[in-house]
Amino acid sequence: MKRGEAPRPPTCRKVPHSIVTHGHERVDDYFWLRDRSNPGVIEYIEAENRYASEMMRHTERLQRKLFEEMKGRTLETDESVPEAIDGFFYYERTEEGKQYRIHCRKSGSVDEEEEIVLDENEVAGGNVFFKVSLVRPSPDHRLLMYLADTDGSERYTLFVKDLETGKLLSDQTNDAHDAEWANDGRTIFYSTMSPDYRPDKVWRHELGTDPRGDVLVYHEKDPAYYYMEVTKTKSRKYILVTVESATTSEVHYLPADRPKSELKIFCPRKHDIAYFVLHWEDGFYIVTNEDAVNFRIMWAPASDPARENWRELVPHRERVAIDVSDPRPWVETFKGHLVVFERESAQGRIRIYRLKDMSSYTVELPERLHFAMPMLNPDPNSMKLRVKYWSWVTPTTIYDFDLETMHLDLRKRESIAGHDPSEYACEMLSAKAKDGTRVPVSIVYRKGLKKDGGNPCFLYGYGAYGSFEWPKSRFDTATLSLLERGFVCAYAHIRGGGDMGRMWHREGRVLKKMNSFTDFIACAEHLVQEGYTSPRRIAALGRSAGGLLMGGVTNMRPDLFGAVVAEVPYVDGVTTMLDPSIPLTVGEFEEWGNPAIKEHYDYMLQYSPYDNVVAKEYPNMLVTAGLNDSRVQYWEPLKWVAKLRAKKTDDNMILLRIGMVEGHAGASGRYDHLKYDAFVYAFILDRLGIND
Repeated sequence: MKRGEAPRPPTCRKVPHSIVTHGHERVDDYFWLRDRSNPGVIEYIEAENRYASEMMRHTERLQRKLFEEMKGRTLETDESVPEAIDGFFYYERTEEGKQYRIHCRKSGSVDEEEEIVLDENEVAGGNVFFKVSLVRPSPDHRLLMYLADTDGSERYTLFVKDLETGKLLSDQTNDAHDAEWANDGRTIFYSTMSPDYRPDKVWRHELGTDPRGDVLVYHEKDPAYYYMEVTKTKSRKYILVTVESATTSEVHYLPADRPKSELKIFCPRKHDIAYFVLHWEDGFYIVTNEDAVNFRIMWAPASDPARENWRELVPHRERVAIDVSDPRPWVETFKGHLVVFERESAQGRIRIYRLKDMSSYTVELPERLHFAMPMLNPDPNSMKLRVKYWSWVTPTTIYDFDLETMHLDLRKRESIAGHDPSEYACEMLSAKAKDGTRVPVSIVYRKGLKKDGGNPCFLYGYGAYGSFEWPKSRFDTATLSLLERGFVCAYAHIRGGGDMGRMWHREGRVLKKMNSFTDFIACAEHLVQEGYTSPRRIAALGRSAGGLLMGGVTNMRPDLFGAVVAEVPYVDGVTTMLDPSIPLTVGEFEEWGNPAIKEHYDYMLQYSPYDNVVAKEYPNMLVTAGLNDSRVQYWEPLKWVAKLRAKKTDDNMILLRIGMVEGHAGASGRYDHLKYDAFVYAFILDRLGIND
């Protein structure tokens, strides 16, 4: 390969793979790239990474500048607001120069001496990738359970640490996914992964015993159920095992103080009915979409929670949805109160119900366009709701809302050096989709912006699983680097997501998935029509299912975008969904469709990014992947880039970056993440002709 020349897979050494479905033949020249045991595949991936580095070398100064900007905006040494649990105050902190969190606690008072319960920087050792997904003290606070992943595959190892001696116990289990303590502090319930990366079993483990002898308490045999959660109710009375498919859920439960009890079904599953369970005092609260597309809340006595004993507390509302995009519902129980996070017209609010008469009120928050989500709120005796809040311009903020005094107490706001929220304007626009549906678009820009079409624009989208991702899980300091350079930053609330309730999801999945793509295009066109930007001045970004979105819109309207970033993109869905051996395939039928059904196959072929690459001009593109990604296999973006390069008729840049020790979430360390963001933003700026 010559310097500056894009790598090409040696397809001449491979026989093209023919896939015949419903009498229709598709020939895949790059099917062989699925074989990671083939040295040629790894060599090709490494060549792609070298090419990406080489083609971005001229932006290295800009990357360093962006990295320093992003790093300089936040406190590198910082700590979270302590969470009170049984007389202990638990919190996390970070230290300058260290990649990972340090978990700490104080006993009795926040003024007492600090005890470090887990330093992720120490336990990470020399691992290139390290992620802790769960940190949970035992009921007596003598032990600490945590889950750690060392390669990005999302197969975690369960560890138990003795907080008195600082040593790890021998109770170590591989392939764990989730875990919870029983009330005795000696029994752990944990889930494990099947070979196809689906959490399917729940086990009971007693400390001090050989994990090989653990008792299987639940086995989910239906491959359509790809999500499983093991939790304890806030009341601490019950262990719950919740299993979910894309449209259906089922809950099993047992008393948390009798861990050897039989796990019972709360309510038998019924197709296309989702329900979730909370417990408080003498009853269960059930959040369900049965006869209620946007969900309603029922109550049942704990003594006999059979379906015939349910009674309605919060009725269904056509325009207001209970937020269930986590994927659990954002509903919290407190003494005498029920807290519900709602969404209407793509905007959230917090409603408080008084259980004595079900009267209600909403919490007054500072901005109309904002995002708020509940934090752990683990103390069953607390009357304060802790909320994480942010907006396009307001940094991540922690509030405590007192349910008795109705006072909103600011506990902490992320410190962003040099950031002045008053310099920016936020608004929500309404784009007209192809079928006439109005699609919200949230935007932010520096005040004084001229609507002359000359502004660069960053447009983000997702649109899948009924999820609401605005803009991420916290205030995005990286976006400021674009805003400071004159960008309009926008989020398209397209169908397929949960932005406008459950029906919004249904209108963008399976045989209506095309709405997601045409909605995003309509949002881009609306920004152009209103003078915020112009074609070729838009940089679009989406990850995972949002990467599918990027693939679809670049095939349909490549003329709109100057740069496209597709992170871990799901772009070869037809081939993937025809192979049930690939992780998560069967469970995704209800989201994308089952190509074994001809109607689904024909429809999926209309938008499949990989299948619709043809000889024409494409925008500049940056595609990312993780070699250990269990959700979107690395070969999908690898094949897509190879085909794009072979077919495209322009000289625009297409780069592929594959993390060799990464999974779906990318780099694990916070500084490594910033370096990645700097690389992505440098690509966007460079391709739009902004070099500062």
